Amino acid sequence: MQRPNAAQLTYGSATVVLATVALLLLSGATALPGVAASCAAGLLLGVLVAVTMPGRTGSVKTSAPVRSAGEVPGKEEIRVPAPRVGGRTGTRIGS
Repeated sequence: MQRPNAAQLTYGSATVVLATVALLLLSGATALPGVAASCAAGLLLGVLVAVTMPGRTGSVKTSAPVRSAGEVPGKEEIRVPAPRVGGRTGTRIGS
């Protein structure tokens, strides 16, 4: 099973909150069993919305380089960044 994406989590969470509030307001439940049933129904509805929503359709882009078929792993060039010069270091002319 794939991990849910941000849209699925957002829509599922919003559905849980809104459905639970709506069920509590419409039913007028104040006793513990009524509140628990409304919360369980809201949670079930939110999970249903998150699961039935379409997931990712494309592949995930990575920053790793793509090797050709004949390329040997471990032979890639290592790039080292140049040291940064901060402030006015190295700008003096003469001593």
